[in-house]
Order: sequence, then structure tokens, then C-alpha cells
Amino acid sequence: MTAIIVTILGLLGLGTGATVFIIRNLYYVCQPSEVLIFAGSSRTVSDGRRIGYRLVKGGSSLRTPLVERALRMDLSNMIIELRVSNAYSKGGIPLTVEGVANIKVAGEEPTIHNAIERLLGKSRKEIESIAKETLEGNLRGVLASLTPEQVNEDKMAFAKSLLDEAEDDLEQMGLVLDTLQIQNISDEVRYLDSIGRKQSADLLRDARIAEAQARAESAITSVNNAKRTALKRLDRDIAISQADAERRMEDAKTRRQALIAEAEAAIASEVARTQAELPVQQERIKQVIQQLQADVVAPAEAECKRAIARAQGDAASIIEDGKAQAEGTRQLAESWNMAGPNAREIFLLQKLEILLKTMSDTVPSLSVHNVTVIDASQGGTVPQLASLNEQLRASTGIDLAQTVRNLTRSDEQPPSA
Repeated sequence: MTAIIVTILGLLGLGTGATVFIIRNLYYVCQPSEVLIFAGSSRTVSDGRRIGYRLVKGGSSLRTPLVERALRMDLSNMIIELRVSNAYSKGGIPLTVEGVANIKVAGEEPTIHNAIERLLGKSRKEIESIAKETLEGNLRGVLASLTPEQVNEDKMAFAKSLLDEAEDDLEQMGLVLDTLQIQNISDEVRYLDSIGRKQSADLLRDARIAEAQARAESAITSVNNAKRTALKRLDRDIAISQADAERRMEDAKTRRQALIAEAEAAIASEVARTQAELPVQQERIKQVIQQLQADVVAPAEAECKRAIARAQGDAASIIEDGKAQAEGTRQLAESWNMAGPNAREIFLLQKLEILLKTMSDTVPSLSVHNVTVIDASQGGTVPQLASLNEQLRASTGIDLAQTVRNLTRSDEQPPSA
């Protein structure tokens, strides 16, 4: 019995040991940053090639003893510092370029097969050295196709060109270039410095031009803003004036309507008052007519009748006087005819006294100094001399007769002793 138990325990120990041995030597766990390669078994891949290994990525697997061999390949990132000195660019200018690249071993098919074939069994240092030399060679090739200005002005485009250039070479080796940063570009002949100074001068010029343009645009904008503000202010003032004018027009219309209504009311009131007073005025007119009839018309009619009566009496008197004068004239004509040729002288002698009296009444009282009577029929030139003397005395005040008399007296007087 004891032997059986011992045998069983021995078998159990042997099985446990075998299990531990299998787990320690045949069971492999793959980390996320690596890939397991079990070499020894052959299989056909997707592109038709037949390979002698199998891949395990991100899991675990058992190695077939005596048939397969397990190998690991690290897929983590590798940082490579790049430096290329005296690399001639397009135009013959030697440049020095410094950069940093991040690469790793490809973890996806079919590129990973290139990495297994070329890099399996190599250390990280050896892989980094291979990748560095490859990238520097590509860097020199890209520099040879670009001018210093292109390299210096657009580092992003330069890095993209380098990535495009190195991608195929790295893929052939089973590597993947994640990122590439150009850190510094320089040259020993200070060509880039001169370009930088020129660019600085250009930038300064452009900055000044931009500043002047900005100032001009700002001034124009300010003027335009002021113009728009003034126009808006004018529009506002015009709108206010229009609104005020419309308000005044409405007020005027309202006042006009009110005045018209007030005037119409006053007129209607006056018309009503007048219509109300019309019977009174008509009665008053009748009273005035009656009063005028009593005060004016009746006395005027009576006066008219009296005047007619007086006129008729006067006319009768005038008619009788005319008849009497006609009778007297008739009798005078008969006496004239009876007197014959001397009737005219007789008539004038009868009227001479009356005529002389009438004429003497019209002449005022005169003081007669002397009267000279001259017979005109026998006087000869005496009437003319008398008339001449009177005219001289009247016009000049010289009495011709008196002057002759004075001269005669002076001749008669004897001269004194």
C-alpha cells in the first residue's frame, strides 16, 4: 500500500515538474510593445510567399519543442539624432542640418517580414545606426534638390520632402518613420545669415509698408466712419426735421380744422342769431318805413305840393308880367312906327338920363385937375400934340407944356449984374 502511495506521489511530482518545465520553457507571453517570432514551422503568407516562421503579437503561445525556436523583436520607439555637415544644397552652398527622428520596427504585415529578414537578431544600437545612416543619406539627397532659401524658409516642407524620400528606404528595411523634426539649419559661409538679414530687411520693409498701409487704411476707415457717422447724423436730423415738419403739418391741419369748425360754429351761431333777429329787423324796418313816411315822406310830399303851388303862382305872375311886357313892347313898336325916322333919337333921349345915372354909379369919385377942350374938326395937329403930352406925362412923368413954360420964363428974366 505504501509503495502504491509513493508511486502515485512520484507520478504527481513528476507531472507537476513537467508542467512547470513546460510553462517555463515552452509557454511564451508577448508584450504589447514586441512581437514573438517562432522560427521553424513554415506557412504561406497573404502575398503567396512561404516563410519558415510564425508571428504572435499581443498574446501568448506555446513553442513546439525540438521544432521551433522563440525569438522576440522590440517594437518600441527609437529616437535618432540626425546631423549632416557640409551637405551641398542646390546652388553649391554647404549646409549643416540638425534634426530628430522617431522610428520603430514595423509591426504590421507585410513590412514586418522585411524587419524580420533584415533586423532580427540585431541590437537596438545596431538598428538605430542603420536607420540613422539611411536617414542622413536621404537628408543629403533632399538637400541637393533644394536651395538654401527653400530649406530655410519652409522647414515643414523640407521635413515632408525628407519623409517622402526616406519612407520607401525605411520600409524596405522594415522600419517606420513616425516623426521627423528639423531643429537647426546653418552654414559656415554665413549665406543663411545674409539671407536672414535680407529677409529681416524685407520683413522690416514689409512691416513698415504694412504699418503705413494699416495707418492709411485706419485713416481711411476713420474718415469713412466719420463720413458714415455724419451721413447717419444728417439722416437722423433729416428724419427728425421731417417728423417735426409732419408733426407741425398735422398740428396745423388740426388747428385749421379746429379754426374752421370754430369759424363755422361762429358763422352758424351768427346765422342763427341773424335768422332769429330777422323778424325783429323786419318789424323794425316796417317801423322805420312808417316813421320815415310820417317824418320825411309826408312832409316832403306836403312841401312838394306847396312848392308846386308856389311855382304855379310864380308862373302865373311871370306869365302876366310877360303878357304886360309884350303889350308894352307892342305899344312901343306902334309909337316907334308912328314917330317915323326920329323915333330912334327920341327913344335914346328918353333913356339917356337912365344910362348916364347907371354909368356914373359905376365910376368912382375922381379928382379932375384940368380939362382941355379941343375942337377936333378945326384943331389940325393940336389934338395929336395934346394926346402926345398926356401920354408922356402918364408914362414918364414929364409935362412937356410945363417944361416949355419954364424955359420961356428963364429966357424973359434979365441976367443979374
